[in-house]
Amino acid sequence: MSQREAIFPDTSERHALYETHGYSAAIKSGDLLFVSGQVGSRLDGSPEPDFKKQVELAFENLSNVLKAASCNFDNIIDVITFHTDPEKQFETIMEVKNAVFKTTPHSNWTAVGVNWLAGFDFEIKVIARIPSAY
Repeated sequence: MSQREAIFPDTSERHALYETHGYSAAIKSGDLLFVSGQVGSRLDGSPEPDFKKQVELAFENLSNVLKAASCNFDNIIDVITFHTDPEKQFETIMEVKNAVFKTTPHSNWTAVGVNWLAGFDFEIKVIARIPSAY
């Protein structure tokens, strides 16, 4: 069985947030990367108030975690997103998603409506396959 390895983005300010809340940005296990839910938080941990910018920032934060594990959006195989008001937010989320995920086949995607995200309105959690050096 592979050992698990914690992965953190290079941004030291965000690393402090993970320490404060007691979790890793991602865990590498074998050739899989399990990324914790990423939100549209600013460096100080506060939510970005503009919804579209919050979604874009969540994807940016996700990108930083993926890069720390030598991955990118094309390596993602499974996505779960959480939304506080899916019906109103869907169009904006799809606009941002389509700008980020440009290649096919598309990954799996599950969207879940929730009533609380600690002050945020969108969260994205993924599993990615880490590219090998064959």
